[in-house]
Amino acid sequence: MDDLLEPPPGWAHVDGHLHRELVFADFAEAFAFMSRVAAEAEQANHHPDWSNSWNRVVIDLSSHDAGKVTRRDVDLALRINAVLPADH
Repeated sequence: MDDLLEPPPGWAHVDGHLHRELVFADFAEAFAFMSRVAAEAEQANHHPDWSNSWNRVVIDLSSHDAGKVTRRDVDLALRINAVLPADH
């Protein structure tokens, strides 16, 4: 992990990843959020490791080729933050 890369608001360094857990009102809201993130990830050509269980989304970001958190991960985390509903 690059010590100079602070995690964006709402994110933490966990086990060599940028990590965030989010809870939404229901499955539909969680899935809509994941669809917005998928579009951002495709545009950035950088894809999260993530899971969804009903209203909960767990996201881990790391640059597998670098073996650590890089600027690309921070940038994608910021893009993810930008598509979050206002109440998150």
